[in-house]
Amino acid sequence: MPESFSSSLFSAPAAADFALPDAALLAKYDKPGPRYTSYPTADRFVEAYSAADYQQALGLRGSALAAAPTPLSLYVHIPFCQSLCYYCACNKIITKQTSRAIAYLDLLKQEISLHAAALGGHKAAVSQVHLGGGTPTFLSDAQLADLWAALRRSFHFVPGGEYSIEIDPRTVTHERLAHLAQLGFNRLSFGVQDFDPAVQKAVHRVQSFEQVESLMASARSLGFESINLDLIYGLPLQSGASLAQTLAQVNSLRPDRIALYSYAHLPQRFKPQRRIDDHKLPSASEKVAMFNLALQTLHDAGYDYIGMDHFALPGDSLAVAKRQGRLHRNFQGYSTQADCDLIGLGVSAIGKVGGHYCQNAKTIEEYADALAQGELPIVRGMVLSRDDLLRRAIIMAIMCQGRLDFGAVGVAWLLNFREVFADELARLRELEADGLLSFDDDGFSLTAQGWLMVRAVAMVFDKYCQSDLLRARYSKII
Repeated sequence: MPESFSSSLFSAPAAADFALPDAALLAKYDKPGPRYTSYPTADRFVEAYSAADYQQALGLRGSALAAAPTPLSLYVHIPFCQSLCYYCACNKIITKQTSRAIAYLDLLKQEISLHAAALGGHKAAVSQVHLGGGTPTFLSDAQLADLWAALRRSFHFVPGGEYSIEIDPRTVTHERLAHLAQLGFNRLSFGVQDFDPAVQKAVHRVQSFEQVESLMASARSLGFESINLDLIYGLPLQSGASLAQTLAQVNSLRPDRIALYSYAHLPQRFKPQRRIDDHKLPSASEKVAMFNLALQTLHDAGYDYIGMDHFALPGDSLAVAKRQGRLHRNFQGYSTQADCDLIGLGVSAIGKVGGHYCQNAKTIEEYADALAQGELPIVRGMVLSRDDLLRRAIIMAIMCQGRLDFGAVGVAWLLNFREVFADELARLRELEADGLLSFDDDGFSLTAQGWLMVRAVAMVFDKYCQSDLLRARYSKII
């Protein structure tokens, strides 16, 4: 069975005018829910899934039986940070000992070689690479060059691909950016979060607007194709007025893309967040007001709302992909790349190959132990069932195209959609009554309000997330 619909089965994305969230709808639908960077979500992975299972998936992809596979996407996790950001929920190691990266790079190169061998020993094509963390720029210029060379020895980087790296502005200079451009990176993502000094101090991440402004000017002069800024709303001491000032400063920089995340305060799960004073956090109503402010401000500044947390200038490839119905979603968020297989490299990295999901060991010690035995460091994952694959295709169509065509699903999966999903259609009628979607003869499309609460619509088709008890593990929709 197909894992997703072909592009010919998708209708163009529904036309949805800009709208601010309705307060009553926000109160009703702002509940915990998955972000759907995958379906099923990573919390469903099981330890019964082994490195041997993953090896088999890689072998099938690399065999002669695989019909001209699409280029791969690579994610490389660099876990090190020199200082702790209190809001952070990422897998990271706080250290100022840059020498720790030496041994880690050796382990990464072992894992890269094992993947190359499992894929048949030839250089598989790659059209997308993303270095995340942690702080990838924790690595020195020489170490980044060493890692990049190792990747190029094992994989063929397709000309015109997307090669990106996350940047902590405190760790780079104009010269470092020039080095990244020389290596072949063409996209940057700057972690900013907020420009207000009091907010920065409260989350232990201080960096000036002038510093970021200078670095962005350097990046543009060096020819980087796309620059993203990460922002967070709902941080301690943040207010509508302070966020408005940050947004004005961001607009003056005119990044090609903006990722605006809602801070999820889960100190019981993420130890660094225990250093944040709960009493300094904005209230739920203040967070909603901040979200409305950001939507209106970025819309007025000329940014298109892509969905979830993403905004882009109309000429950016992400905005173009949404208009043309070519938007996709992977473990890094929205993407212009087709639904391609993703190889995760490094501690805690998540991968997807065919109908397999997998995740690496979360500690360097466990990661190193597996590699020392010549094994891929997989500790959990899952093989998707037919129902998983079907629901994944449906949820990704909703998340990316804002449109679901019942006939297309029926043709692709040899089923009667209205019969198989009768219960889901009944639940969708309530969302239709609330103005989140509209039905037609062929299916349904999201409204402008629906795009703002797209996770709530997608959750209707999530068989794993049907009770409030299960939903409590996720961040809120807004």
